[in-house]
Amino acid sequence: MYVVKSPLSDENLKTVSEALQGALVDLVDLSLVAKQIHWNVVGPRFRSVHLQLDEVVTTARGHSDTVAERAAALGVSPDGRAATVAVGSGIGVTPEGWVDDAAAVSALVDALGAVIARMRERIAATEEPDPVTQDIIITITADLEKHHWMFQAANG
Repeated sequence: MYVVKSPLSDENLKTVSEALQGALVDLVDLSLVAKQIHWNVVGPRFRSVHLQLDEVVTTARGHSDTVAERAAALGVSPDGRAATVAVGSGIGVTPEGWVDDAAAVSALVDALGAVIARMRERIAATEEPDPVTQDIIITITADLEKHHWMFQAANG
């Protein structure tokens, strides 16, 4: 079996792989949470919230692929399996059943806030061992912060 060799030292690779795996788990869960709420949102702002949720899903899915491919490029096997995501995500419990539009927005503000906080920790952790990975995580965080701002503004 061919194994991809990382240019990073073992110590740096451990730090970076933990950051990438954590980012992958959070992004996969964020896409699932946003899609679950997307299917169940109701209320006067249904259409705008429904569409905004799909934008988060698209962002999270796109970035999860980038993160997984970065891990693979460094010789780390990415793990996006459901059981791994369920155990490792930093996002709280998603509302069950129908979700009114204000509660949907609040749930996304909370979910995005949790992921952003963890991404910022990963930015700090990867600064020294791998600026390339850090740059990827910075880009992801900027996109998530934009969504966070827009959802916060939606509930005034």
